[in-house]
Amino acid sequence: MKLDTTCAIITGGASGLGAATARHFAEQGAKVALLDLNQDAGTALAADLGGTFHKTDVTDEASVSAAITAAASSMGGLTAAVNCAGIAPAATTIGKNGPHPLDMFQKTIDINLVGTFNVARLAADAMSHNTPEPDGARGVIINTASIAAMDGQRGQAAYAASKGGIVGLSLPMARDLARAGIRVMAIAPGIFLTPMLQGLPQEVQDQLAQSATCPKRLGDPSEYARLAGFIVENGYLNGEVIRIDGALRMQ
Repeated sequence: MKLDTTCAIITGGASGLGAATARHFAEQGAKVALLDLNQDAGTALAADLGGTFHKTDVTDEASVSAAITAAASSMGGLTAAVNCAGIAPAATTIGKNGPHPLDMFQKTIDINLVGTFNVARLAADAMSHNTPEPDGARGVIINTASIAAMDGQRGQAAYAASKGGIVGLSLPMARDLARAGIRVMAIAPGIFLTPMLQGLPQEVQDQLAQSATCPKRLGDPSEYARLAGFIVENGYLNGEVIRIDGALRMQ
């Protein structure tokens, strides 16, 4: 697969890692469709990139199905799906106000893990009807995990569990979809300068940057985007999780 012939949907595409991925893909000639709940930001970015925006709740089957159908129709097909939609609440298992709120845990799993699987399975179904390339390839799915899946910190029980599930999905889903010629990969980012972190005081950002081994800085969303693009084009990458974290190992 080549980016300049790729038709990609990107969840969480209105901001952060998703927006950076959409921008990079579009700059390389790919057709992009942004799936997000933020209609204003998504519509503006899609217009800037020459793509389309589809308001989507990743946890809702009908919403995702309609978005994929519309996106594929607008692009003339679907060959790649990049799942960047997610939330990152913080709460300890037992806190000052009692046990971890169960609804917070369930919501995190529902959006980050169930939402990712929901988009992946429906995107895979659409891709399975593509005419295969010479090596049998019909598409690629890239899910966003996190290094928290491997070394989650205090207060990250829900987030780490959701991202650990994405790590666990990678190989069995790749095996499931092998007959259809669809690859499945996951990217596990470290600490990236997304809108969530940009809202923190500069001194806090600097402290977080120092926790990386080398280089001592926060990750740039464009670096995630370029890795996603490399995965699309490297047809022998499958069933694996790639950390992109400056060798950070969280305490």
